[in-house]
Amino acid sequence: MSVNWPNRRVADFYGRDFLVTKDVLIPRPETEQAIDAVLNLAGKSYLPGVKPTPPKLPENPKILEVGTGSGCIAITLKLELPEADITAVYISESALKVARKNASKFGVDPNIFIISNLLENVKFSDKDKPDLIVANLPYVDENWPWIDKKALSAEPSSALYAGDGGLELIKKLIEQASEQKIKYLLLEADPCQHEEIIDFAKEYTISEIRGYILLLKQEDR
Repeated sequence: MSVNWPNRRVADFYGRDFLVTKDVLIPRPETEQAIDAVLNLAGKSYLPGVKPTPPKLPENPKILEVGTGSGCIAITLKLELPEADITAVYISESALKVARKNASKFGVDPNIFIISNLLENVKFSDKDKPDLIVANLPYVDENWPWIDKKALSAEPSSALYAGDGGLELIKKLIEQASEQKIKYLLLEADPCQHEEIIDFAKEYTISEIRGYILLLKQEDR
């Protein structure tokens, strides 16, 4: 992590410097695994010498990021997959201002960012629903004995902590995505939470786990 509050205001993510402020989460190295997982789904190589797998997403996939914060995931996906149709949502307008500044910096359309509490403001028809939802939602349980709350105090608590053992928002998103019949759902969570998430996501089967990243797949119903 390259941010040292309050003196530095950029953080490295996937080899690019993103603006961060007190309104957004500082990008973590483990979140880069989400980009690798999406590239793998799209049949693209994400590391030199790594042979891509057959694509599981359409040639021009529709991808929705939920909980975008600084916009680093959505912007990186658009830069790495320019053929993809990317939309990103977040509950905080002040955070979305940061995301739009980052988008403009990298030549990405800032209008991809819209305000929404999870999927409340994004309704889909069968023709325009996303092929994949990517989400790095708050998943930290305030009662975990190993977290350093002082070190996290420079970031918005609403972007870090969630109830129900850290899974409150993740479970809500799983329910919403299941109702909308979204095929792929990629979530970041602590590995200690993966088993409970999988047990909760009855409409989904586990497709892949890499570190903090859990990819779920819903079969056609």
